[in-house]
Amino acid sequence: MLRDSNIVLGITGGIAAYKIPELVRMMTKEGAKVKVVMTDNARQFVTPVTLQTVSENPVYIDTFQMTSRSEIDHIALAVWADIMVIAPATANVIGKIASGIADDLLTTVVTAVKSPVLLCPAMNTNMYTNPVVESNLQKLASLGYHVMKAASGSLACKTEGPGRLPPLEDILEEVETIFTKKDLQGVRILVTAGPTQEALDPVRFITNHSSGKMGYAIAVMARRRGGDVTLVSGPTSMVPPQGVRVVPIESALQMHQAVMENLDKADVVVKAAAVSDYRPARFSPSKIKKEKDALCVDLKKNPDIIAEIGKGKGNKIVVGFAMETDDLIENAKKKMTEKCMDLIVANDLSEPGSGFKHDTNIVTLIDRSGAMERLPMMGKGDVADAILDRVSALLQKMTV
Repeated sequence: MLRDSNIVLGITGGIAAYKIPELVRMMTKEGAKVKVVMTDNARQFVTPVTLQTVSENPVYIDTFQMTSRSEIDHIALAVWADIMVIAPATANVIGKIASGIADDLLTTVVTAVKSPVLLCPAMNTNMYTNPVVESNLQKLASLGYHVMKAASGSLACKTEGPGRLPPLEDILEEVETIFTKKDLQGVRILVTAGPTQEALDPVRFITNHSSGKMGYAIAVMARRRGGDVTLVSGPTSMVPPQGVRVVPIESALQMHQAVMENLDKADVVVKAAAVSDYRPARFSPSKIKKEKDALCVDLKKNPDIIAEIGKGKGNKIVVGFAMETDDLIENAKKKMTEKCMDLIVANDLSEPGSGFKHDTNIVTLIDRSGAMERLPMMGKGDVADAILDRVSALLQKMTV
């Protein structure tokens, strides 16, 4: 999403400025072009040479600096920018911007820029909670500026509380979100992800190889596109997505309960979780000892969550997944019809780069009309976007 985008990154004189070279590196790794504007005080914490090295662009500090005979830098930067990010944004610069003051290069660029501006506050807790600073941030948000909430934790001044620079990953995610079209604005989307674990005893359980990556990618992309997202997640190592309500579960029965509790509030359901079809018929309250050469375990069928959703779906859009090793298309179409889905995502686990644990996937999208689209191997974020494109089109048809 950031590929070939132009980002003007403003750095002010706060201790968190030392983190910003890494943010620049993360942005450029995503394909963005970054130009850095520093206040004079910012140079007390990080050097222009460092920032020029990681950005591969000149660093701008002087209001009256001209990098060419025909361009005034603050105007040229403002026109060039697709977005302007200020990190860290100190109380001082927040107050200046809120008051329309443009007395250095950074605030002059902000005054001239027409693209979105993202403010990432970082300061002492008492400063951050000062009513004047709070009022300035509220004013800027009301004027259309994008304002992140400061993180909480240990601060450089030896205090604890809100005022830390938001995590760099969250800043990058917010930039991605600002760039993303909002065709799912306000749509309530329920996503399931990850495996389930069916306990045999206090030590052992039955599970599968699902990493949760596909479901989490759908939740992230749906949130970026404006969706109101709830994610019911089995046990994974994935980081909870920013701005998404996460309901953690372990077993299929717990997932069933969580889905049903949130179903009435959903306009769209995307069942990407790999739910265990069976669970042990009996749970042993104590560890099963290794006493015989063979152990027989009776299994009991779990509820078919997506079938239950499909029976009473009404106007909801239901998206399911079919992971197969044989007869992919035939089995996927049968599953979609029997369980009243609107769209099914079929992928063949035998294909390299497809299915569990990979960062990529190879899928075929099939809808109820029988139309099929086979997508090439792509990152799971791109697959998620392709699925949500179909969801968006289905929603538009419903409103016509």
